[in-house]
Amino acid sequence: MKIKYTKKIIIFIIIGFLLYLSALSCDVSLDAFTKGLTDGVVFLGEMYPPDLSALPEMLYPAVETIMISFLATIFGAILSFFFALAGAANLSPPWLKAISRFFMATERALPEIIIILLLVAALGLGPFPGVVALAIGCLGMLGRLFSDAIEEVNAKTIEAVQSSGATNMQVIQYVIIPEILPSLISNTLFRFEVNTRLSVLLGAVGAGGIGYEIFYSFQLLEYERATTAIMVVFSLVFMSEKISDYLRKKILSNTKLK
Repeated sequence: MKIKYTKKIIIFIIIGFLLYLSALSCDVSLDAFTKGLTDGVVFLGEMYPPDLSALPEMLYPAVETIMISFLATIFGAILSFFFALAGAANLSPPWLKAISRFFMATERALPEIIIILLLVAALGLGPFPGVVALAIGCLGMLGRLFSDAIEEVNAKTIEAVQSSGATNMQVIQYVIIPEILPSLISNTLFRFEVNTRLSVLLGAVGAGGIGYEIFYSFQLLEYERATTAIMVVFSLVFMSEKISDYLRKKILSNTKLK
C-alpha cells in the first residue's frame, strides 16, 4: 500500500513540476490575468448597447456564412466518403488503405486556418476559398468516421453478396451505403454545426460572411456594431445546433425524414 501511494505522490509531483514549467514558459501571471479581467469589463461596456440599426446589413453576410457552411459540408461529405471507401480495411487493399489514411491523418494535422491562408494566397479573397478550406477540413474528421463505420459492417454480409457474383460497386450500393447511412447523415449534420462555427472564424481572414463583418467592425472601432454581428453569430450557431440535433434524433430513432 505504501508503494502504491508513493507512486501516486511521485506522479502528482511530476505533473505539478510540468505545470510550473509550462506556466513559466507561457508567462502565466495572476496580476496580468486580474488586470485583463478589469480591462475586459471596460471593453464589454464599450460594446453595449448593440447597434440594432446595423442588423439589416448583417442579414446577407449571415446567409452567406450559412451557404459557405452548407456547400462545404456537402462537398466535404462526398469527398470524405470516397476517401473512407479507400481507407476501409474490408474493402481496399493494404496499400490503398495506407495512402487514404495518410491523407486523412495529414489533414487532421492541418488546422483550417492554415488551409484557408494558403487558399487565399492562391485563389484570392472571398467565400470560395472558405468553401474549399472547410470541404478539405471535413476530410480528416468525416473520412475517419465514415471509414470506421464501413469497417464495422458485418463481414459475412459482404462475403455473401460477393459470392453471388456482385461487383464492388454493387456491394457498396446495396450493402455498405444502406448499413452506414444513419451514421453518414448523423456525422454530416454534426460537421455542419462545426463548419458553421469555423466559417465565422475563416471569414475574419478573408472568407467573407458574418466573420468578416465582426473583424471589419473591430478594425473601425465600431464595437456596438460588432456586438450586433456577434448576436447574429449566436443565433446562427444556436439554430444550426437545434436543427441538427432534431434531425439526428429522428435518424437515430429510425424515423423517416420528410
